[in-house]
Amino acid sequence: MKFTKLHCAVLAALAASGSINAEEIKQKPKASIETIEVTATKRSESIQEVPVTVTALTGDSLEKLGVSNFDQYVEFLPNVVFQGTGPGQNEIYIRGAATTQTNISVSSVQALQPSVAFYLDEQPVSMQGRNLDIYATDVERIEVLPGPQGTLFGASSQSGTVRLITNKPTHDGFAAGFDTSTSFTKGGDMSNSVEAYFNMSLTDNLAIRVAAYNDHQGGWIDNIQNDPSNGGYTGSAVVIDRISAGFSKLADPENTPVQIPQNDALVEDDFNTADYSGARFGLSYIINNEWDLLVQHTQQSLDTEGVFSYDPNLDGETSTNRFTPENNNDDFGLTTWTLEGRLEHLTVVYTGGYLDRDINSTIDYTGYTNGGQFSAYYVCNYASAPDAQECFDPTKFYKEETSSSRTTHELRMNTAAENRWRVTAGVFYDTQDLSTVGQFKIANTELFPNLARELAGSEGINSNGGPFSSEVSFVNDVTHTIDQIAVFGQFEYDITDTVTASFGARWYQIDDIYKGSTTTADVSGRLRAFGDGSDAALTEFFGADEAAAIQAAIASGQLETDLLDSNGKLTVDDTIIKTSIDWQVNDDVMVFASYSEGFRPPVTNRVGGGSAANQEGAFEGFRIPVYSTTDSLDNVELGFKSTLFDQSLRFNATAYYSKISDLQTSRYDPTNISFLVFTDNVGDAEIKGIDGDFSWVATDNLIISGAFSLIDTELTSINAQLDGIAPPEGSRLPYSAKFSGNLQAQYFYPISGDMTGYVNGSISYTGERLAGMVMDAYMIEDATNLIYGTGSGLSIEKESDVYSGVNYQDTNGETFAGGRYIQDSYILANISFGVTNDEWKAEFFIDNLTDESAILYVDTQQYTPKVVSNRPRTIGFRFSYDFY
Repeated sequence: MKFTKLHCAVLAALAASGSINAEEIKQKPKASIETIEVTATKRSESIQEVPVTVTALTGDSLEKLGVSNFDQYVEFLPNVVFQGTGPGQNEIYIRGAATTQTNISVSSVQALQPSVAFYLDEQPVSMQGRNLDIYATDVERIEVLPGPQGTLFGASSQSGTVRLITNKPTHDGFAAGFDTSTSFTKGGDMSNSVEAYFNMSLTDNLAIRVAAYNDHQGGWIDNIQNDPSNGGYTGSAVVIDRISAGFSKLADPENTPVQIPQNDALVEDDFNTADYSGARFGLSYIINNEWDLLVQHTQQSLDTEGVFSYDPNLDGETSTNRFTPENNNDDFGLTTWTLEGRLEHLTVVYTGGYLDRDINSTIDYTGYTNGGQFSAYYVCNYASAPDAQECFDPTKFYKEETSSSRTTHELRMNTAAENRWRVTAGVFYDTQDLSTVGQFKIANTELFPNLARELAGSEGINSNGGPFSSEVSFVNDVTHTIDQIAVFGQFEYDITDTVTASFGARWYQIDDIYKGSTTTADVSGRLRAFGDGSDAALTEFFGADEAAAIQAAIASGQLETDLLDSNGKLTVDDTIIKTSIDWQVNDDVMVFASYSEGFRPPVTNRVGGGSAANQEGAFEGFRIPVYSTTDSLDNVELGFKSTLFDQSLRFNATAYYSKISDLQTSRYDPTNISFLVFTDNVGDAEIKGIDGDFSWVATDNLIISGAFSLIDTELTSINAQLDGIAPPEGSRLPYSAKFSGNLQAQYFYPISGDMTGYVNGSISYTGERLAGMVMDAYMIEDATNLIYGTGSGLSIEKESDVYSGVNYQDTNGETFAGGRYIQDSYILANISFGVTNDEWKAEFFIDNLTDESAILYVDTQQYTPKVVSNRPRTIGFRFSYDFY
């Protein structure tokens, strides 16, 4: 099998910047590294001649890596971090510019815009909270551009851009091929996949290409029977009581019985499966000698069941307790078109695309009992006499139905590449529409059989005309539209034959229209009131007393509302720049320096202006921002690219310094502020680092390659209202290791005739990382002990003597310290053996050779830690065949 999911292949691209195939070794007297053409600057150039940091990997190189899923690919990303809870539920960060992202259960409703842009060919496919997870089949190459790329690639390119470039229809005749694989995971189910493509020239001017795939990834996580005597879920009235609003406190939480949830009917081994299926259709039409048209359509279905994390409080590292059947169905159709030609001395490109995506999910939300603001009210008969109080079944769920679409158009022009001066200029238009209905069961139906109906009105109808289920107690029902227009350009000038300077800029305007409601809040009306800003409008919506307090908060600068108009629409515009200079020292070495700017636009909050329920300490006078403000990243880097020793060694390295202002983060603090997620600006940060990669053809039969990343991140200032909640000044940003690196080796040897054997090996190291942007680990660990009767066993880095995010004490009467969970360092190794010729390849592989259980991500979104880990040792066989 050549490729797996997009995120797997994307991150693998960082492992190496070049490759060589067995045929080249046999035919050349001296093996050399192949030249890779990239379009990182929206021109086709050799990767070694582009004066920016860019890593690219060809489709052949992806195949030679010999790995087949995310758990292995993730180890070849020393300057990239991929964090999340499973397929289709992840977010990418580059060069340490990471923060806490929104809980996946509400990512469609309230999430930050991504800081890394995803492109499929010319089409941006990024999405807030849930990047499009495109299965990478029949790929020409993958390009990864670290650092701000906003002048050419727009808003979500704040810290980098990833582009998956597919194979296009060719006019050279017929070609076809297929890949298939079967593998067995230790303690898990079998996985298998098949991929196929064919290319056909129908006429001299018309060609088609079709690629199809089906990949079943077997599970290895077991949903075991809940056993309170062995680390299972027991529940705790103390936890429920202490995070509840004051009016719903239990009289005697230590002695209040808690009903233990049951999951007997859901017990299942290896229940975390993922299935990718889809196809891509391409048509290329040569209009005349100067113009051609490409149209492609990709259709994919991603279906997952179960969860991809284990409960560390249970025995082993593959067990969990879940109480609601979980699934995620993610379907999309993407149609793209590119018209390219020449007008006199200009190359003209018009490209566009239409993306239609539907997500349907069910998520176990039982953990909300451990952190909901009114937990005792929702699950306990707190109003009864003290000796009769009881907490009922805490089992909860969340169901989501989300439909989104994205339409883009870009028209750009390039002058001739041979000119001493060169210009790329264009205009870009983008409109994104998202409609989502999320239904939560957060209240026990014995106590509240029709809560959502009662709160929404007697009919219990949502704005889309659908009735609320009797089990549903809270609903998000919103639409979100983002319109963007931008004008961009880049000018390059050859000062001498070896020195080139460039300058680029992008002006943009983004309109953000957020409409809808929750069960308890009119989001549209709230934003219109803030946009109007008059006493009358605020008083009509909030009431006289609250309106006066809000006016005072606006006047003092505590609340910003200037970006909203009277209809509640948020508009932001600005200009960002990028400039660079490069020197071609000789034919083999180039050095370059650059300055670039990136940004993420503001994010509107559903409950902006709301005050904290707890008005003590850090929360005294606190109000939720109406919107998080733009966070910007300014980057300076100095790098070199070299191809040495008669093209046998490629070594590239870049040193960089980035400054982030008003770093956006997601906040979920139902204890003190709001039971709805919102976004905020945590403060400022600095990032310093060095990236490097090399590929060395050591002999005609041996290729060694590797990559490394050194990153030093630091929060340099903290929003005063997050003091004691977020890590203090001087702390590290989350998820990025100080050092990561990998080594790969490929050894080829002749067998007989036209057959060549090979051995591929790789080893990677990832240093320890910190989880999240909130110092709540000690609080969560205390809750874990109360709920399960045992701790998680995870390491914690203490960062403060006092955590201000809670207004209660721990079980020993001591104030909670502040700290974050540590995602421990780990080493992974893979090996494969194969035989190949010009047409076929057969390979035996072992992934995760030492059966290491790595902590890829610590998920604390349900108030006890869940650990996302890699797939255990997997042994399998791959076979591919190409027809020409």
